[in-house]
Amino acid sequence: MVTALLGRKLRMTQLWDQDGNVKPVTVIQAGPCRVVQVKGKDGRESYTAAQLGFEELPNKNGGKGDPRVNKPMLGHFKKHGTTPYRVIREVRTADAKSLPESGALLKVDQVFAGVKRVDVIGTSKGRGFAGCIKRHKFGGGRATHGSKNHREPGAIGQNQSGHSIIRGKRLPGHFGHAKRTVRNLEVVKVEGEHDLLYVQGAIPGPPGGLVYVRKSIRS
Repeated sequence: MVTALLGRKLRMTQLWDQDGNVKPVTVIQAGPCRVVQVKGKDGRESYTAAQLGFEELPNKNGGKGDPRVNKPMLGHFKKHGTTPYRVIREVRTADAKSLPESGALLKVDQVFAGVKRVDVIGTSKGRGFAGCIKRHKFGGGRATHGSKNHREPGAIGQNQSGHSIIRGKRLPGHFGHAKRTVRNLEVVKVEGEHDLLYVQGAIPGPPGGLVYVRKSIRS
């Protein structure tokens, strides 16, 4: 059985449990996802997986001239009898018997029924080029008169043979926009009618960012 869905991060809010305790939660639009292709049933592939499609695209002029769907991908969707989708991703399963049928529609209340904890994979917010203080939380130099080291990284060389910078030295550079995984988040609420999943805590990415939600591998 497939225990993962593609979705988008919507916003953060708060819910109250039965004891009156407030819980900070992130609202995720999880699915619905269409099963575009099933791999492993016919024995041609060495693994079993279901290819999921998320966010259906309008098929303009039969796909001709539509910049969002190129001809190879349009042929792929046509071969498996589905409409084009913006995002596709494979989800591996344990065996071929647990694979859904091609063309099946997976909803959040089906996939995460009875699931208590999930892992969320997303892309963190991009911060552009950042210095050491913002990127690595350096404390900075003295903010006094005459100081020339307010926000500088300090000396980076070494008094040894070779005189090279140590690999992995924390320096200014590209900050954010990296793949991140948050594990073992508690599922607080599932709204199957609106395809919403409420998980306790924060997840990577900005509002509207694409995320991949799966059943926690540690639960």
